[in-house]
Amino acid sequence: MADPPTAISRRASPAARVARSAASALLLLLGHARCQRADEIRERLEPPTAYERYVRGLQRAGLDSTALGREWVAAGAQALRTPATLELPYSEAAYFAADRAGAEGYRFAVRRGQRIVVTLEAQAGSATRIFLDLFQAPVDTLRRPEHVRSDEGATRRLDAEADRDGTWILRVQPELLRSVRYTVTLRAEASLAFPVSGRDSRAIQSRFGADRDAGRRRHQGVDIFAPRGTPAIAAVDGRVTWVGTNALGGNVVFLRDDARRQNLYYAHLDTQLVRTGTRVRVGDTLGLVGNTGNARTTPPHLHFGIYHRGEGAVDPYAFVYSPARPAPAPRPDSVRLGSWSRTSGPRVVELRASPDVRAALVASLPRQTPVRVVAETGRWYRVELPDGERGYLVAAATEPAGSPLRRERTGAPTVLRDQPAVAATVVDSVGAGTSVAVYGRFGTFLFVRTPRGAMGWVQRG
Repeated sequence: MADPPTAISRRASPAARVARSAASALLLLLGHARCQRADEIRERLEPPTAYERYVRGLQRAGLDSTALGREWVAAGAQALRTPATLELPYSEAAYFAADRAGAEGYRFAVRRGQRIVVTLEAQAGSATRIFLDLFQAPVDTLRRPEHVRSDEGATRRLDAEADRDGTWILRVQPELLRSVRYTVTLRAEASLAFPVSGRDSRAIQSRFGADRDAGRRRHQGVDIFAPRGTPAIAAVDGRVTWVGTNALGGNVVFLRDDARRQNLYYAHLDTQLVRTGTRVRVGDTLGLVGNTGNARTTPPHLHFGIYHRGEGAVDPYAFVYSPARPAPAPRPDSVRLGSWSRTSGPRVVELRASPDVRAALVASLPRQTPVRVVAETGRWYRVELPDGERGYLVAAATEPAGSPLRRERTGAPTVLRDQPAVAATVVDSVGAGTSVAVYGRFGTFLFVRTPRGAMGWVQRG
């Protein structure tokens, strides 16, 4: 009777086993070589960012295996997983401490056609390297964010245009073992110049998608109203691809935007002042505003449209809209950055997901809850609770935690922990009847200073 396959494998000769081991090793080497080649090809197509090069430097130096090195890498990943949600424009002052590996993430919505501009100003004289990286947030939360742009030149500025609606994440992280105070500002700008001279988006009175002809068709652009004869100008550098007349648009001009592979459509012109094939620069006059075509019964205006190959008309509003509202300036009393404060007032304090009283409620905090001030923007503090939860508090609902609330005596021997949790690390022991200064409370724990000057958490009772 023939042996079953399992018996054959068990009874293979030593020579056969050696041959199979050699073949397996060769396959592993070939597979590894293929992976290496794939990685090399990927790097050529997508060179590593400054952040990724820095991480590799930590690995080569062996710092990624240290506790602080691991915390630094983990902080960068956490900033992408749990960023603060905000609306643009936005500005905040923040602080990174050298002894705490930190990173900040900011999540915000973008519209197709917007230019996102990020600027960061560090305290005077600071040479600390600060990494700025923009990502597209994935729709599938199991996937990693898609890299958009990085500050490769250490200019502390990012500038990127959105090619689709979505959500982006900005990550800010300083190099390891460096302290720095900084102010970061995020704003959305128009990616195109406004196409009517002397006007801005306030002159737009009819938006994309509005009903036309009793609902039989949709408006495929925006209408920008201005006096007859106002110059209609090139919103981009490009080439005029067609100058002519049609029934709906009257006198029209098509301008090819080579940088974005799209066509701009100018309609209802009173007069065209360019010819097909003309190369133009931003601001050059293409024609004069009028009401030709099917606009004869309306005041003079420019119908401005954008067309993408394979898509047709796209909404041009975000391409030319620049918000007039400036980002809220950080509060001038930035002395609390990185330090402990505590909630105050007669009532509970609401911790919000973003700096807006209408934002989602994260937690309701009782009086005397210690919070570490991470950043400040306008009248809000972004804070971290003792358990790591983060959110925004109205700054007026807090007070410095530099002076104790009262003194209490311990009833029995206890221990001082570095966090308000029974599993937290013990940093000191406190004997029975010891008088401790109480600075706040969190759950069943008090935030105290011992007679030896150590600060930490003791469990009540």
